[in-house]
Amino acid sequence: MRSKTLALLLTCNVTSFLPALAVAEEPSAAALQALDRQAGELGRVHAIVIAHDGDIVHELHQGGPGLATPTNIKSLSKTVLAAITGAAIEDGVIDAVEQPLATLLGQLPNGVDPQVNDITVAHLLALQAGLERTSGSNYGAWVASRNWVNDALTRPFVDEPGGRMLYSTGTSHLLSAALTQASGESTHALAQRLLGGPLDITIPAWPQDPQGIYFGGNDMLLSPRALVAVGELYRNDGIVSGQRILPEDWVEASWTPRGYSPWTGDGYGYGWFITTLADVPVVYGRGYGGQALYVIPEREMTIVITSDPTPPSPGGQFQQQLHQLVVGLLEAQE
Repeated sequence: MRSKTLALLLTCNVTSFLPALAVAEEPSAAALQALDRQAGELGRVHAIVIAHDGDIVHELHQGGPGLATPTNIKSLSKTVLAAITGAAIEDGVIDAVEQPLATLLGQLPNGVDPQVNDITVAHLLALQAGLERTSGSNYGAWVASRNWVNDALTRPFVDEPGGRMLYSTGTSHLLSAALTQASGESTHALAQRLLGGPLDITIPAWPQDPQGIYFGGNDMLLSPRALVAVGELYRNDGIVSGQRILPEDWVEASWTPRGYSPWTGDGYGYGWFITTLADVPVVYGRGYGGQALYVIPEREMTIVITSDPTPPSPGGQFQQQLHQLVVGLLEAQE
């Protein structure tokens, strides 16, 4: 099973960067009407925005904030944080993904495991720090701690840096702390300067930890249309209006699986899950409650879905229902 999955993921990476032989067809009116009907049965879904070949071709709003209004994207923030990190490398704030976390932070709390010195930016992006997770049952205690960075850094190692994927918002928050320390700017200021300006999107301030570091990997606020712009940035290999925002080869590196989700088996790169839907390579970011950003290079499509972010969680099956909305579009294009 793993070999079959790996083969599909490798196919995804190769296919994603092949030049298109012809422009993929825009989703038909009938397919979009079917999508709207299916979405209407998912009362939690607030909005859907679909871009094809760079143009928004369909929008649905059935609740919650408007299509141009920033909304809480929950852990889809990890995908956006990865884009901020790539832009920071292109801008020279960070040298490369191989740079150690410890050198960026400058100072570590007393008593940390020496293995912390082996954690790199790449490990943080791919959720491979090796530290005990702060998500799941550990989340409440972590966000209640006096110092989120120190709490995350002093947790025991449950794998070596670069080992298996350990989904942990604490790991992403370490990346936000590294960006802040390395740049002398807040992560919010970096997001505005390196993404907001070039993409012409609004990125409002979002929550901070007790030390004032912007939450890394959760609770960012972006509108559905702004998320389309982020997806299109990646679909266009990190370039917008002729300007390179993300480093050359960043998108390919981001969409190369470095670990696997223990829940879905999907690959995970730098802030993106990697899978296939309807036999088509797809990359996506996701957040609690049904926040999703899909990029489908083969079909020249970017799809954003936002949903009610309030508890209780609809569970993993809801993400599968969102996948099925995308599957329906892809199958209708065949």
